[in-house]
Amino acid sequence: MDLLKGILYPKHTIDLTTLKRNFEGKWVVITGASRGIGYELAKTLIAAKANLFLISRSEDELISLCEEANNAGRKAMYKAIDLRDRSALEQFCVDLKQQLPEVDYLFVNAGKSIHRKLTDSFDRLHDFDRTMDLNFRSLVALSLALQPSLKSTKGKIIYTSSISTLYPSAPGWSAYHASKEAANVWCRTADAEFASFGVKMKIAYMPLVHTAMSDVNSVYKKMPAYSAKEAADILAYLAINRRRSYMPWWARISAPIAYFISPIIRFFYRHLI
Repeated sequence: MDLLKGILYPKHTIDLTTLKRNFEGKWVVITGASRGIGYELAKTLIAAKANLFLISRSEDELISLCEEANNAGRKAMYKAIDLRDRSALEQFCVDLKQQLPEVDYLFVNAGKSIHRKLTDSFDRLHDFDRTMDLNFRSLVALSLALQPSLKSTKGKIIYTSSISTLYPSAPGWSAYHASKEAANVWCRTADAEFASFGVKMKIAYMPLVHTAMSDVNSVYKKMPAYSAKEAADILAYLAINRRRSYMPWWARISAPIAYFISPIIRFFYRHLI
């Protein structure tokens, strides 16, 4: 199992000197910062002496991270907010423009996963609203609100997407895939439009990561995957290199093949339901 993980999930470790060279003294905004990938990314950037603005629903964890950053001599702020709450998000975006006149990196990591067949969703439109609001709408709202701040530093926006969006959509994942695909398209469009400002968009097509969200699925829990810390290292690596996206090596090979044989894949999907 360890050998298989090493092949399918190679690590992207960055030494602390390189991290400090790129992040020290910079302002970094992280959503989903209280747990999983976002939490590990915050810990990594505290060590790199970045200044942090942390966003999530869990205030206790945010306070703890900010105290850790302050004790390390860095500036740190937080906002405990449910990004699915549209009115709260709109007010937060107004406040954020005043609080952060300069931003170097925006890591949009907060996300919601849901697996439910459409035939079980006739009375559950809220599933789609909540998933779209968090995975897509919050990305757009924060990116637009921070555009002047990112423009001033020629900053970068790094969105944590899913490798599943590179393949034919599987049954049961309509809400999740729709929200992630919408975010992917928006990021690619924004990358073209923001280029004149010097702001870059980057997408991490992340494979399976063991977090509290993914490990609810008993099948996923047993599969090889990145740890939250390893995934956070990938986001940091993507933020400071020249590539516009990340995906594992095997996806670069298999995704084009899956596209060409998609009629066969969809045939099997229809007969699996």
